[in-house]
Amino acid sequence: MEALKGVRILDMTHVQAGPTCSQLLAWMGADVIKFEPPQGDATRGQLRDVPGADSLYFTMLNCNKRSITVNMKSAEGKKVFVDLLKKCDIMMENFGPGVLERLGFTWEKIHEINPKIVVGSIKGFGSSGPYADFKAYENVAQAMGGSMSTTGLHDGAPFVTGAQIGDSGTGLHLAIGLLAALHQAGRTGQGQYVEVAMMDGVMNLCRVKFRDHQRLTRQELGEYSVPTYQGMGDVPRAGNDSGGGQLGNAVHCKPHGPNDWIYVVVQEAVWEALAKRIGPEVHHPDLAADPDLAKIADRRRHQAKMWGLLGKFAERDTKREVMAILNEINVPCGPIMSTGDLADDEHVRGRQMYVELDHPQRGKWYNVGMPIKLSASPARIERSPLLGEHTDEVLKDVLGYDEATVAAMKAAGAFSLPPKKPA
Repeated sequence: MEALKGVRILDMTHVQAGPTCSQLLAWMGADVIKFEPPQGDATRGQLRDVPGADSLYFTMLNCNKRSITVNMKSAEGKKVFVDLLKKCDIMMENFGPGVLERLGFTWEKIHEINPKIVVGSIKGFGSSGPYADFKAYENVAQAMGGSMSTTGLHDGAPFVTGAQIGDSGTGLHLAIGLLAALHQAGRTGQGQYVEVAMMDGVMNLCRVKFRDHQRLTRQELGEYSVPTYQGMGDVPRAGNDSGGGQLGNAVHCKPHGPNDWIYVVVQEAVWEALAKRIGPEVHHPDLAADPDLAKIADRRRHQAKMWGLLGKFAERDTKREVMAILNEINVPCGPIMSTGDLADDEHVRGRQMYVELDHPQRGKWYNVGMPIKLSASPARIERSPLLGEHTDEVLKDVLGYDEATVAAMKAAGAFSLPPKKPA
C-alpha cells in the first residue's frame, strides 16, 4: 500500500519550490491535484527544448499529479476551488505576497471552509518582518540565507551552489511541515497554516557556517585552509575545504579535464595507512613519520604540503582508479561526478535514481528518481500531466458534478481564459 494513499492535496504551487514538495508527496501515494490557471504553470513553456511540448523544467517537477485548469477570476471557478477545499486534506500555494488574499481567500477563510485542512505556503521571506513583501528567486535566497557569502574562493566573488537549495531545499522543508501538521490534524481535527520561507530554509542548510560564526568569537578555525583569527567576524569562503572536523579537499586526476577530480577526506584514523600507501610513490617513503603531518593538528597547519603530496599521487591515475586505491585502505573519497557520469552510472541506475519515462508530447525522457526509499511502499514514478488533462475526471469523480453542471460551468468560462477584449 502506498504510504500516503487516501491523502488528497490541492496543489496551487508553480515553478520549482512547491512542485518539488508536491511531487515527493505524490510519489509517496498522495492524490495531488495540480490546480492551474487556464494558461498553465509558467514552466510548461520555459526553457522548452521540444517545440509544442511541456518543457523538462515542468515535467521533472510534476510527475504523478493530476492537472485541472480553473479560472479563479470567475465566480464559477471560485466555486470549484471552494468545493475542492472541502474535499482535500492539504492545500499548497507559493504565490507572491497577498495574491490569494486578494482573491478573497485568507487562511482564516480557508479554515472556515474546511477546519481540518492543512495549508502550506512558501514565501521568499515569510509573511512577517521587513522583507515580507520582497520577491525571491533561487539565487536571491542563497544570497540572503548565508550560502553565497560562504561559497567560493577566499579572494574571489561569492558563488551560488549548483544544487537548488533555495527552491528544492525549501520544498523539502515544506513536505516535513505538512506531514507533521497532517498528523496533528488527525488527532485534533484541526488543520493549521504551515509557512516556509526560502531564506529560512537556506539558513537551516547553512547551519554549520553559523557554528563557525560563533566559534570565531573565541578561536581561529584551524581546519580552514585560509587564514582565520579570533574576532574576525564573518565566516570566510574557503573553496573546497570540508567544513568539518576532518580535513578534506579535491585533488586533480588524469587526464586533468574539468571534472577529473576526486574529493578526499583525511581522517585521523586513516592517515598512517594513507601515508604509507602514497609516500613511496611521491618520493617521500617516510611520510607516515613526517612530523609536519603526524597528527591532525600538524596536518591542519601544513595543509598545503599534504594536499600537494596527494595531488602528486593522484595525477597519474583517473578519478575512478584513485577511488579504487583509496577505498582499499578505507579512505573516504568520491570522484567528482558530472551529469553525464551520473546519467550513465550503474549504481545510480540500480537505485532507480535516473528513470526513463514516456510522454505523449516529448517521447522518451529521464527524470531524477525518488531519493526516499520506503521498503513497504516503493515509489512508482509516472509522467507529468498535460495541461488540464484531468479536469473532467476531477470534477466528476472528486466533486461529483454531473455532465450538465460541468457543461454549464464550461460555458460560463470556469476553466478557460476570458475572451480578449477588442483592441
